[in-house]
Amino acid sequence: MVQQEINQRKAGLEIIPFSQKLHAPLTKDKITILQINLGKRCNLACSHCHVEAGPKRTEELSPEICDQLIEIIYRFPQIKIVDLTGGAPEMNYGFNQLVEAARATGKEVIVRSNLTIYFEPGFEYLPEYFAKHQLKVVASLPCYLEDNVDKMRGKGVYNDSIRAIQWLNQLGYGRDPDLIIDLVYNPPLPVTDTFSLTPQQTKLEQDYKQFLKEHFDIEFNQLFTITNLPVGRTKFYLQRTKLYSSYLKFLEKNFNSGTVEHLMCREQLSIDYLGNVYDCDFNQMENVAARSVAEEKLTVSKLLEAGSLDIMDEVRTASYCYGCTAGCGSSCGGALT
Repeated sequence: MVQQEINQRKAGLEIIPFSQKLHAPLTKDKITILQINLGKRCNLACSHCHVEAGPKRTEELSPEICDQLIEIIYRFPQIKIVDLTGGAPEMNYGFNQLVEAARATGKEVIVRSNLTIYFEPGFEYLPEYFAKHQLKVVASLPCYLEDNVDKMRGKGVYNDSIRAIQWLNQLGYGRDPDLIIDLVYNPPLPVTDTFSLTPQQTKLEQDYKQFLKEHFDIEFNQLFTITNLPVGRTKFYLQRTKLYSSYLKFLEKNFNSGTVEHLMCREQLSIDYLGNVYDCDFNQMENVAARSVAEEKLTVSKLLEAGSLDIMDEVRTASYCYGCTAGCGSSCGGALT
């Protein structure tokens, strides 16, 4: 590690700690979003996946942790949104139980879907199930062109994704105001150190809508542009291609202080399949646990014991936080400014 820092200094790539960029500690707001990573099982193994999910992964939520999460959903009306992710969240234990508990208590439910899961045996029921429970679908479609999508996500994924969106459209998604489908753009992984920020979200959304309508009669609500953070498979790729340090430096140089007050980590808890608590999904993947004021690592059971979701003062930060604050910013809901 010491040699790495020396090399970074020589190359002008030394990274200023993220906390030093802030004028004050990054504080938590009142928790209103419960994001749950149900596990790493997925029918795809995308090249940019920060979760490192895939068909060979078996880690998933246990019945015990699922019951604790359902108790939290019922006990804390301050939670307005339950955000289900994975892996493919639909493939992992507890998906239906969490959906139905959240909807029974009047909470909005987001499912982060890869779309192709609907064509896997045993999961064909999902589009109708989503519509029945009025789930908000946030679906990965990292480009509106076939070649780019298949390079990132696997051969045939684009065509299956198009078929899936058309299926959801037929059920009213993108047309009925109660049935929301948003798409997610991820930039391709860089091949040189000539990096670029994600495109302007509103303009790219117009391009997506025009192309998908003209070619496939597809409609959707919003497009979210999300920066590839150097975590998980993206991190490993950048390290293999010797672009990791220069990419981090690029993100740091494009730090935008105007994004900080809108960061998703401030009002959410991110829960892993073991019941551990984090400030965000990226901290979860890097094992940077959320801590109480007393510096105790937090779990779902400890939140229930405390009778509060608001027992941490500050967000734990790291160098990859520059990915969420570069340019227009990046979050699970797209650009921040």
